[in-house]
Amino acid sequence: FNKFQSRLLHADFILSGVPGLEQYHAWISIPFCFIYLVAIVGNSILLYLIAVEQSLHAPMFLFLSMLAMTDVILSTTCVPKTLIIFWFGPQKISFPDCLTQLFFLHCSFVLDSAILLAMAFDRYVAICSPLRYTTILTPKTIIKIAVGISFRSFSIIVPVVFLLIRLPFCRTRIIPHTYCEHIGVARLACADISINIWYGFCVPIMTVISDV
Repeated sequence: FNKFQSRLLHADFILSGVPGLEQYHAWISIPFCFIYLVAIVGNSILLYLIAVEQSLHAPMFLFLSMLAMTDVILSTTCVPKTLIIFWFGPQKISFPDCLTQLFFLHCSFVLDSAILLAMAFDRYVAICSPLRYTTILTPKTIIKIAVGISFRSFSIIVPVVFLLIRLPFCRTRIIPHTYCEHIGVARLACADISINIWYGFCVPIMTVISDV
């Protein structure tokens, strides 16, 4: 336990940015910053309108609000740190912070896919069974769907964290990227990462491909 705790406290990584384009980081930050602001402002306005407008309290718009919140989490997880790297150069990130970032990054991505699936189901019911729409998609059913897809995303991504925690990192701690992601961090380990690779390969199959 002491060895594990020591690894968490002292295993800092360095996010180096976009390899080979260091001299252009300041310019690359401009569209990133603009798109991030548009995403935050746009999704915030959408959430506000859905919250205050009674006529928008329908299943389709509730799923849309979930999608907006997920997009805010997804962009906020990565973009602020990315902009700091672009403006001030390579940045340190602790192992716990790295794990937290990659968890929310991957979990948001998986949840996005599940929400789109729920929205597709909503449209399917509305088109194919319009007279039964309100009896099929009741508030209780919507809550069950929301909890179900959130729990699925959480359950699929949590193993990634534990697969990384078990790895010893004794090589370079420089991540050639602007954020932490599963395989990018695993490749820095001085141990067999076959399980990480196979699990990383299975996650899209279990989520995005199966949702499609």
